Order: sequence, then C-alpha cells, then structure tokens
Amino acid sequence: MNSNASPILAVPTNIITGFLGVGKTSAILHLLKSKPADERWAVLVNEFGEIGVDGSLFEGTHSKQQGVFIREVPGGCMCCAAGLPMQIALSQLLSEARPDRLLIEPTGLGHPKEVLEVLTSEYYQEVLALQKTLTLVDARTLSDERYTNHATFNQQIAMADLIVGNKVDLYREGDTARLANYVKEHAAPQTEIVLTQNGDIPFSLLSGPSANHLLNPHGHHHHHHKQDKPLASELPLPESGFLKAENQDEGYSSIGWRFAASKVFNYQKLSTFLSTIRAVRMKAVFITDTGVFGYNLTLDAIEEMELDDALESRIEVITDRQQDDLEPNLLACVLGE
Repeated sequence: MNSNASPILAVPTNIITGFLGVGKTSAILHLLKSKPADERWAVLVNEFGEIGVDGSLFEGTHSKQQGVFIREVPGGCMCCAAGLPMQIALSQLLSEARPDRLLIEPTGLGHPKEVLEVLTSEYYQEVLALQKTLTLVDARTLSDERYTNHATFNQQIAMADLIVGNKVDLYREGDTARLANYVKEHAAPQTEIVLTQNGDIPFSLLSGPSANHLLNPHGHHHHHHKQDKPLASELPLPESGFLKAENQDEGYSSIGWRFAASKVFNYQKLSTFLSTIRAVRMKAVFITDTGVFGYNLTLDAIEEMELDDALESRIEVITDRQQDDLEPNLLACVLGE
C-alpha cells in the first residue's frame, strides 16, 4: 500500500455467501444501490470458474466514478495456497479504493471457514472490522440431498450471523418452516433469519459485529487446487479471438469462454442460444449488435441487464452434467463466423 497515505484501519467488512444460484450477485447489486453517495465501497468477488464474469457484471452497472471498486479472484477457492491469491487481490483493492465498506463474495462452492480465517488473521486485524456474515439460502433446496449432504452448503449456514431466506416469492407451503428448523439444527443459536426476494437485502442488515462462527485459531485447511498455472481470465487471447477454460471440483464442473471485443454477437441468435442452456448457474457479458448485455441464469430463470460497456465478451456455465454442444452453438451466434 502507498506508504505516503494514512494507514487503512477498521474497514467495515461483510462476507456475503451462499450456494450456487442462490442470488449472491443480485444481492450485491441491490446493496450497491444503497451505497451512500459520499462513500467508497470495494467488492472482492471469487468465482468457481476461471473466466471471471462477476467483475464485468458489477463494473457494467457501477463505476469507480460512482465510488465502487471491484476486484475478482477467479478459478476456485480464493483462500488456497496459504490465501495468497486472496491476499494479493484484497491488498490491491484496499490500496486503490481506500473504502468505507468492503463486501466479499466467496464462490458458492468455496470454503467460507478458510476465507474467514484469512480475514481475521493477524495481518488484517487492524485493517478490517469484520461485521455480519450473511448467508443466502433458498429454502426449496432443503429437500434436495445434493445440498443438505454438501459440506460447503452446511458450513455456509454454520458460519452465518444472518441467514437470508432468498426467493421467498417462489417458496411452497412448509418451506419457511423447514428453513427455520434447518437453521436451528445447523447454525449458532443466536443466528437470525430474514426472508427476501430477488436478493433485495436492506443495507441496515450489514451493520453489527460478526460472531466469527467456525473460527479455529489453530486450524488449517489442506485441500489443494491448481494454483501453478495462469488463470484463463488473465491470458492474452489467441489469434482466433477466443479461448475456453474448464474447472472441476466439489462435484461440479465449469466451462467458460472469453471473446475479443472484435467478436460481436447477433443478439437474437444469442438470446435463443442462452434460453436453451440447462445449468445450475450461468453468467455472461456479451457485446452484441444491439448493445452490451449481462446475463444471470439460475435454475429458476434467466435475467438480462443492459450494461454501459465491456472490454470483451465472457460466459461461464456451471453444471453437474456434461454438455458438449455449447461451443459450436455459441460460435454460431458470432456475426460473420
């Protein structure tokens, strides 16, 4: 950090976590709308896939001129390799933004306990003031063993200061009661529950100290990810104008593509193609012949948003099944191909 600047101290910091497709990105976009005009906010976002799309989605709707600073850590759990990817990105973000608030979004398949351990390490004890950890949960998933038997899903609930029962407008009878019972069994006794839809979280819920659930001062995690290769999000694009990257872990796989800005997509063909994707999660930013658009697909619906700009087109698909026809169908949407 800049040695000539005053030290960065006690930045209010919130972890916003939750499993794949629960609405974390929408929640952060809503929270950014609540940012006081005179404040600078920083967002550190971690993605399971190597392409990295969230940064483009956030930057396409909020700019540094508006006091919003974004940094991505793509390619799996950002706390791996002794937390170095996360620490480097976080230090750069804090130095640039000097924020009034920091929001951290770990990947839905990440390891929130280890993220918490990095943030409360001695290095950050004076720099960050850890406030409430929010875990978004879709109560409808509590009847699905792919979620309830997943260690990361349960760890996200156990670490929460506040459980946000998101997508409440889609719940069936009994879902709210099931959520209350599950939280009672798997979370700390004082953990509160609020219900919301479309990730619309009131700004007031961020305030208050975190209880730092799950912290073990002597604990270390030992899972390993491939940190010895450059991430696809940072590679120069080849002469073809696009590249593909894949990642597998925790029972899920991601496949993603980056396209040079010169590759312009036919909006109508692209819309048709995206509507055919069946995945746990899909995020994308595309430069099309009618403008720049961001896309956010969950198991429930696909959301489109118009963006101000993008440096290139990117798409990331996360699934628990193999899909071999994505690339040819995607390339067929490029104008002139």
